[in-house]
Formats: sequence, structure tokens, C-alpha cells
Amino acid sequence: MSDGIGCSWLAIDIGGANLKAAHSGGEVRSSPFPVWKEPENLSSAIAALISKLPEFDRVAATMTAELCDCFETKRDGVLHIVQALLKALPGHPVLFWGTDGRLHDEASIRSTPLVAAASNWLALASIAAQVAGEEPAILIDIGSTTADLIPLAAGRVAARGRTDAQRLANGELVYAGVGRTPVCALAVELPFQGVTTGLAAEFFATTRDVYTVLGDLPSDPSDSSTADGRPATRERALERLARMVCADRDSCSTDDVEALAQAADDALRDRLAAAARRACASTIGEPRTAVISGSGEFLARRVAEALVGPHGTIRSIGDLWGRDGSDAACARALIDLARDGGRSHGNAR
Repeated sequence: MSDGIGCSWLAIDIGGANLKAAHSGGEVRSSPFPVWKEPENLSSAIAALISKLPEFDRVAATMTAELCDCFETKRDGVLHIVQALLKALPGHPVLFWGTDGRLHDEASIRSTPLVAAASNWLALASIAAQVAGEEPAILIDIGSTTADLIPLAAGRVAARGRTDAQRLANGELVYAGVGRTPVCALAVELPFQGVTTGLAAEFFATTRDVYTVLGDLPSDPSDSSTADGRPATRERALERLARMVCADRDSCSTDDVEALAQAADDALRDRLAAAARRACASTIGEPRTAVISGSGEFLARRVAEALVGPHGTIRSIGDLWGRDGSDAACARALIDLARDGGRSHGNAR
């Protein structure tokens, strides 16, 4: 691959529920798009997103949407995403980031599609390793759907896994986030009104409701992409959470539901901290530095505090790139990697 220094770049991250794009001029854009519902409209959704960004010379892409169950296999998903990107970007050759830490052309990815599957975490981890420096460190990137917990050592990525299945097995990926995760996936039971209470195994509420109630995420009356299709407001979030213990506004107080939300947050924080310790135990030992990012950076900070303690260092991607840059951190990281010639710092092992 030729050197990308001096070119203007667009980087795009195709997730299953969100599209994220970054421009080398500094602008970042994100938009929700449920690929599993509308795979045939992916190219038009990409085109709409990038129409809000300045002109660019080159394109780098990464993805996780290949896992969506609208595709027969991940291979099929990668190839569908490749085709959608090319349709949305006529006249712009697209380079694809791989789990080998390199950018590949279209022909290479069509030949070996799985190298591009679920590769976005490595782009961010490669930049986070530079931010963390030489000390044993961990990247904690929490989005709406998943959390990446990536050990870093001596300025390099120290992850053991490359695929999602491998990373799930060793704690480097937890399939839970601050938006779309059903509350019933966080725990079997939680304290409610002073009693340990079983949770309904129903799609009554999500973690977005938890963090709207706790004030970490803002209300959005215009958004109805919630468990019950009602607005994403605090009042409706309280109602949805109450249903998790088969209660409603007539049978419990706001204080009761706020306490339930706090217990759900504690359960997720503890789960992520335990997974992070497992990911670090066989790679770097105890981390001294945490790099935090994502739309759930607020939760990543709480996990980081549990891991590195009061004497450790926490570095925020939000402080470095702004809130939007942190939300779209994988795309933003890919800009830096593309400018640098399209190679990560690899694995520390």
C-alpha cells in the first residue's frame, strides 16, 4: 500500500446498529442504522452519512455488521458490506482494515473475506497502545452493544484473540453495552425494594433505560428505538425498568426503580471488570493505565477505576478527540493508521 500522508481520508466503521465515519480534517459523524432489518438499504445509508462530510481522496473501512443474522454467514456479510461501500462511494477505491493489522484492497478482501470481519477493535487498540505508553495498560471501549477490553504492553497490542469468538472466550470482548443490551442479560436477579428479586426474561428494558434513569445518557423524546417503542425519556425508562420485576408505576416508587437501575449498573460494571482482569491475567498482569472510549465512556471510567485503583492513570479518548470522536473511536483511529501507511503496531507477544 502506498503512503497516505498528505491525502485527505474518510474512515468508516460499519456496525450492525450504527454507522460511524471520520474525516482526516477532524469531522466525525454517526447515525443509527439497523443493518439486520434493512441490509438492502445499507449503501444508501452510508451515502447519506458521508454526504455530511467534506470531500476526501481515499477511503478506509472497517466493520462488525457481518455478524448480523440477515446474512447466512459472516463471509456473506463481509461481501455484502464490501459491495454496499463500493456502491455508496463510486469512483473511490476502498481499503479494508483487517485483523492482521493491515489495510487491504477490494480484491484481497473478496478473496479472503474473514480477514476484514470484526476488525475495528484492533484499529482503536493500536492507537490506544500509543496513548498508553510503556506501562502495562488496558483499552476499555464501551459502545451501545459491546465492550472491548484489550490488554496493551510496551506500546503494543497484547490481545490473545483476533476473532470475536476467540475474544469472547478470553474476556477481551463482552457482548454488553450501554444502549441495546436487554436488562435480563445482565443478571438473573437483582435487589428490588430490599429483596433479591428474579428478573423477567423478557425484552422489557435495555441498558439505555438504566443509564437514562441514572442520568448518564440524555433523554430523547424523538427516539422510539426502545424495547416498547415508546420514547427514550426518563419517565418511560422508569416504566420499562419496573416491568423487569413485573411491577409498574402503581406498585413501586421512583426511588425503587432508581435503586434497581443502580443495581443493574453495578452488575454490568462488575461483569466488565471481571472480564478485564481475566483478559489481563495471562498477558500483562495488573494494568497500571487504562485508556477509555466509546459512547459508554462514563461506564468505562468506572470500570477503569476498579482496575487501576486510585494510583493508576486513566486516559480519556474523549479528552483527546472530543465526545463525538470517542463515540466513533474506531473510525477516528483508522484515520491515523491510514495516514501512517496502514499498519498497526501489531501484537506485543
